[in-house]
Amino acid sequence: METNTKRRVVPLVMTGLLTALVAVLQLVSSGIRFGPFSITLTLVPIVVGAALYGKWAGAWLGAAFGVVVLLQPDTAAFYQVSIPGTIITVMAKGILAGFVSGLVYEVLKKKNDTAATFVAGALTPIVNTGVFVLGCFAFFMDTLREWAGGQNVFAYIFLSMIGVNFLIELGVNIVLGPTIAKIIKLGRKNRV
Repeated sequence: METNTKRRVVPLVMTGLLTALVAVLQLVSSGIRFGPFSITLTLVPIVVGAALYGKWAGAWLGAAFGVVVLLQPDTAAFYQVSIPGTIITVMAKGILAGFVSGLVYEVLKKKNDTAATFVAGALTPIVNTGVFVLGCFAFFMDTLREWAGGQNVFAYIFLSMIGVNFLIELGVNIVLGPTIAKIIKLGRKNRV
């Protein structure tokens, strides 16, 4: 009985700790800017949680990330255009990034655990940024045309809004891939 309880409680506690880490990292990284928006450092604990505890834990961690983003000053410009569009975009990008990370890891780990970690780690910023771009197209195109000031809107989105940030986020996840893999292996070994 004690072992069964431990199997349920430990993932819950660890997911709670990762949730706190996601919130703290997002708040800290809000001061790190390359271009008009801050970069995201929270994707690494989202990948770790999704790999250790599954796609639904990844979705939860992505949702926590989304809630913190919704409370940050960077989001205010989007609220002025569309409150529902902002909430849908921000929450969808976080939740889907965590869910997809966990799903891909789950599928690929059977073949190669290290490759699964790298692919899940790379897909997390791709999904996060991709859903953000889709949300921009769906809810904010008129405003983005204004912000682009006559330049091509697609070029503005990719070069001014997301380009450098996305590359940094992707790079961080790829560079930290071996560390993420070790954390996951330790977590599995220790049944964390």
